[in-house]
Amino acid sequence: MELRTLRYFVAVAEELHFGRAATRLHLSQPPLSRAIKQLETEIGALLLARSPAGVTLTPVGAVLLDEARALLDRAEGLRIRVHAAAGTAALTVGILGDGTDPGITRLAAAFRQKHPGVDIRIRDTDLTDPTCGLRAGLVDVALTRAPFDETALTVRQLRTDPVGAVLRADDPLARHDHLTLADLADRHWFQFPEGTDPAWQSYWNGGTPREGPVVRVVQECLHAVLWNGTVGLSPLSHDLPTDLTAIPLTDMTPSRVVAAWNTGDTNPLIRSFITVARAEYRR
Repeated sequence: MELRTLRYFVAVAEELHFGRAATRLHLSQPPLSRAIKQLETEIGALLLARSPAGVTLTPVGAVLLDEARALLDRAEGLRIRVHAAAGTAALTVGILGDGTDPGITRLAAAFRQKHPGVDIRIRDTDLTDPTCGLRAGLVDVALTRAPFDETALTVRQLRTDPVGAVLRADDPLARHDHLTLADLADRHWFQFPEGTDPAWQSYWNGGTPREGPVVRVVQECLHAVLWNGTVGLSPLSHDLPTDLTAIPLTDMTPSRVVAAWNTGDTNPLIRSFITVARAEYRR
């Protein structure tokens, strides 16, 4: 029974869908199905019940899932301890924009507790690169917000946040309980520099090309609103200065907080980081 096959099984068991599991593992579906069937042959029992309605775990599969997760965690821990003993255990984390998110605070505490000997390096990045330097090899894993070009990246959603329009407190629209994108159609919005990921730019412009000042960091966005009356967008979870307010946008797709890393990166700390992040952001 190989660790690789157990990873395949855990992916199918968690997704309860061979297609999604294959995508997650960056495999085609036939070899994944063959690996699971071979595992069932080795164990001598059916692990997954397949039907037109989908995939479900059998009682034996449920037992194996718990044991496989524990075994994979132990194997990962062994690899990390060996790297630490060799002085090579390090993880560089890119953080986009607001690093005061309570999810980040909980994640930092939990990850330090799990890996006290790991050298954790932080790269705080501006809004022009939502991948936080992943493509340039500057970070191992990014805590960021989607959408952006996910080519050659693996992305896991951690949380969603409703989005609001950031306005000066004395703006007439600030008296509303909620707004729509159409209510802001004639206003200037902030923009990102030329070359910024198109999907990222489009999302923060409400899906429509806009005119307005070019910004690179969160504080520039806030000052554009404060000084020029520019419309900004922000997750409603972010704290704002007292002279600014965020009005919920009813037709704006929630912002997705995600963790991302380069597909194929085998650093075992990344998998552990993602596991801890998903647990802490659910709290």
